Amino acid sequence: MSEPKRLFFAIEPPAKIQRQIVRWRAANFPAEAGRPVAAANLHLTLAFLGEVSAEKQQALSAMAGRIRQPGFTLNLDDAGQWLRSRVVWLGTRQPPRGLLQLANLLRAQAARSGCYQSPQPFHPHLTLLRNTNHAVAIPAPGFSWSFPVTEFVLYESVFSQGRTRYTPLTRWPLSD
Repeated sequence: MSEPKRLFFAIEPPAKIQRQIVRWRAANFPAEAGRPVAAANLHLTLAFLGEVSAEKQQALSAMAGRIRQPGFTLNLDDAGQWLRSRVVWLGTRQPPRGLLQLANLLRAQAARSGCYQSPQPFHPHLTLLRNTNHAVAIPAPGFSWSFPVTEFVLYESVFSQGRTRYTPLTRWPLSD
């Protein structure tokens, strides 16, 4: 019997955009602002699944594979801080309909499969900094990264040797 895995569905920004965001973050936030999320771990969570058995992972993957939805363009042009969760985030002022539909589909499927889904409304974002202990100055509007979203990914989250790594397990294309 295999151990449950900590899983989530997400969108992975292209590596080039990840690097650009990391450079922007370094230029706009002091080192003491919080713990930066590694470039390779930057993602936009669509649905958090939690600890999932191999059987449930297989069922969720089969459901995800049946999703037929067109791709969309994501524009990251907003930032903020949630003091309670102690994170600084990068998000979108106008979430594309395709993003909201995809997240709603995945969250509904996860809930039907017994994966707890937060009652909080979906707020699409990438976490930039964790463990922010105080309010952080957020850069003025004017920053923006756009990229086509052509797939979504099932990730495993593994904490080992004091670090969290997100490993892509399966990718599903969005239609043209």
